[in-house]
Amino acid sequence: MQVNFYATLRPIVGSRTVHFDVGENLTVQQLIDAVVTRFPKLRQELLNDEGNLYPHVHVFVNGRDAPYLPNGVETLIQAGDTIDIFPAVAGG
Repeated sequence: MQVNFYATLRPIVGSRTVHFDVGENLTVQQLIDAVVTRFPKLRQELLNDEGNLYPHVHVFVNGRDAPYLPNGVETLIQAGDTIDIFPAVAGG
């Protein structure tokens, strides 16, 4: 599965896109767990102390923000899905 990283997350992973070898019937949360296992420095950027996504972090599955999917981060994802992970975006 291809996962695209944006903004401040790219230097941590060292690339725009990273391939993850994951099985079938994977949830968004399980993919996030795989991401932070592979890149431990992302944990502080993506997850709070309880292991949940920070509200300001956005994980998109095929262009839809994970919290708005039918089952939120427990939604099953497929091998061909496009996954994009964005940190908080600020401006002024």
